[in-house]
Amino acid sequence: MYQAERHALITDVLHTAGRVSVSDLSRRFDVTAETVRRDLDQLEAAGLLRRVHGGAVTADRTSVAESSIAVRQEQRSEAKDAIAHAAFRMLPPTFSGSIVLDAGTTTGRLAELLAEWTPVSESQTLTVITNSVPIAAVLHQSPHLELHLVGGRVRGITSAAVGTSTVDELSRIRPDIAFIGANGLSADFGLSTPDELEGAVKAAIVRGARRVVALVDSTKVGEEALFRFADLDHLDTLITDAALPADLDDALGLADVETVLA
Repeated sequence: MYQAERHALITDVLHTAGRVSVSDLSRRFDVTAETVRRDLDQLEAAGLLRRVHGGAVTADRTSVAESSIAVRQEQRSEAKDAIAHAAFRMLPPTFSGSIVLDAGTTTGRLAELLAEWTPVSESQTLTVITNSVPIAAVLHQSPHLELHLVGGRVRGITSAAVGTSTVDELSRIRPDIAFIGANGLSADFGLSTPDELEGAVKAAIVRGARRVVALVDSTKVGEEALFRFADLDHLDTLITDAALPADLDDALGLADVETVLA
């Protein structure tokens, strides 16, 4: 196979799958790994992809790439709904206590379910704490929830409160369960996000909660954003929508993290 043909096929696979690996391409083209690496180097120089450990991803997938909440709201709707329903089952009508909802679109789907939450007894209270303006807007009229909106500077791209005052306020609470999102989840790097301020908020949530539940759809699995905010052993439960790669599955097992497939 000529080099130009390999390059065309590599870009086709990238557009479909979002990533390629050196080992897979080497077997597919029946060439050496070094030949594939040279191909990837040339394609990266042309701006058609970005090299990562073991392969390459599309050029627009960088450690600081971040879509707006409006854009993300329309992506992976079925997967996010399934994850949210699995998380909602952790909050039966008999539940009484406090939870934190991290900012994000999957936690936003969980908030939509919580808006209809009804306790088994009128004397029960479910306290919900969030730094997300859209989540607070969904929940503020629910008669069965006690809503606390954490203050701070609101980032336009995520509609989340961030900053020193946000972290300070979160550091003074110890909720029963924290539901958090992430832009990346990997065996080596844990949970990560592109923005340092949001990472600090997420880290404060994780440190304070008695139980940490990560809501992460499969497009984030294997990804590594710029700022790590939690190691795998900080998690108690991961809820996702597809089987995990072997390395991450093994790492979660070693960290004693329960994995739930929605």
